[in-house]
Amino acid sequence: MTHPITTFRFLAEPTDVNFGGNVHGGIVMKWIDQAAYACAAQWSKCYCVTVSANGIRFIKPIKVGQLVEINACLVHTGASSMHIYVVVKAGDATDDNMSVSNRCFITFMAVDKDGTPKNVPSYVPEDEIHMQLELVAMHAKEFAKELDNDFTNNIGVH
Repeated sequence: MTHPITTFRFLAEPTDVNFGGNVHGGIVMKWIDQAAYACAAQWSKCYCVTVSANGIRFIKPIKVGQLVEINACLVHTGASSMHIYVVVKAGDATDDNMSVSNRCFITFMAVDKDGTPKNVPSYVPEDEIHMQLELVAMHAKEFAKELDNDFTNNIGVH
């Protein structure tokens, strides 16, 4: 299979703004989830559900009217899981210069019509950059497991 990258491009709208005059963080998280879902569904060829979002970073605010570009790239697979690296960029629509405003890893699981996990095709990194991204995704996966363990066993939160 070819390396899956999904790209969304659109303008940030006035309905996306928060009280501070920037695009609301929740809206950005929705965009991230949508782009990552499209990437996961294309890879697995089935319905997918969000499992987790790791390391979401809000680096630079997005202003209403800016051109927004979201790139979602598969970087690691498990048996039924797909780990996707998402980068959000924004800038003036009349300019070629866009800067990174957000980035994160988001994990999806492929499921059948009953919600049972389905196996997905294995992903093999194509180059050094994608090998490094896969290593970071695997580290994030292990960290998420440790965090779950801490909540359940050390704090007693279920």
